[in-house]
Amino acid sequence: MTHYLDHAATTTVRPEATAAYAEALRHTGNASAVHAAGRRSRRILEEARETVAALLGCDPAEVVLTSGGTEADNLAVLGTARARAGTRVAVGATEHHAVLDPAHALRREGFGVDVLPVGGDGQLLPGALDALGHDTAVVSIMWANNETGVIQPLGEVVERAHSLGIPVHTDAVQAVGHVPVDFRASGIDLLSLSGHKVGAPVGIGALLARRETPIVAVAHGGGQERGIRSGTANVPGAAALAAALTVAVADLDREADRRRRLRDDLLAALAAIDGVHPTGTGLPEDRRHPGIAHAIIDGVDADSLLFTLDRAGIAASAGSACRAGVHEPSHVALAMGWGAEHARGTLRCSVGWDTTAADVSAFAAVVGDAVGRARRAHRS
Repeated sequence: MTHYLDHAATTTVRPEATAAYAEALRHTGNASAVHAAGRRSRRILEEARETVAALLGCDPAEVVLTSGGTEADNLAVLGTARARAGTRVAVGATEHHAVLDPAHALRREGFGVDVLPVGGDGQLLPGALDALGHDTAVVSIMWANNETGVIQPLGEVVERAHSLGIPVHTDAVQAVGHVPVDFRASGIDLLSLSGHKVGAPVGIGALLARRETPIVAVAHGGGQERGIRSGTANVPGAAALAAALTVAVADLDREADRRRRLRDDLLAALAAIDGVHPTGTGLPEDRRHPGIAHAIIDGVDADSLLFTLDRAGIAASAGSACRAGVHEPSHVALAMGWGAEHARGTLRCSVGWDTTAADVSAFAAVVGDAVGRARRAHRS
């Protein structure tokens, strides 16, 4: 039996999403077509869009459906930078590569890139926002970090950026459905989300984009989604996203409390091992993701530790699954001030809507031995 503790990579599809997806699959019709079948698909699509908008505090016209968080991030960073007159972009040092890599792609187009530093707790350093200027086209700061779970002070980012006329993007892939998200109230201009982090299937996501925020298409075609995201609409995916998000938001407070208890039990099991350094534990609760437990471990290689845990029936990760198989230190740990040796020894456990206390107990029972084995392998 596998005890799955990698929900930040992808979580179990919710029954409600499965049902909505299956029901939408019963209807044939391209949502852009004018015949009855197409209009039926369009109705399912727009009802899903309206549901997402209502749950996240925005207008339905501000919901641009995408294939997931990576596409939404790329569209926000590339599309906004190219649409504005600025010559620079600013990104947090601990952003997902779906933000960092587009920023560096813009460097090849002649943009300057300001990488905003973080402290040892993973939060933006005081003064980091001083790098912003009137020539900054867009600033992108993650809502909740996908490795450490640290939540950034987005209110401060919005205030500083808007005083200079700079639109703000946030990668909220790990935040939506896990912590309260109100797009309108946040002041954020662009927000990325992904369905498979909240219990929808892989292949659906969205970029929330205020109408007044300039943005141009990154890919071109049929002109769907306000002309900035062409492609035949994924109607079943949209229906599943709306269904999964409905359940996640309705149960958010109770579920967050439950996940915090599980997260804290995971961290307690890690803290009991010599040379293990849990991250983020000194931050106030509103700056921590309720379901992510992260630690830096002395004297281990993450791949060896994960393999050992896997053989013991535990599915965990070193950080972003998008970088799986890439043998390099965590850029998040490096940005937080850890050396390369420590940054190779990261561990992330993340809980989801179907995680149980038994999963956490199973982890606690084997993690000490797994760390010991990984350390012996590292020394040899």
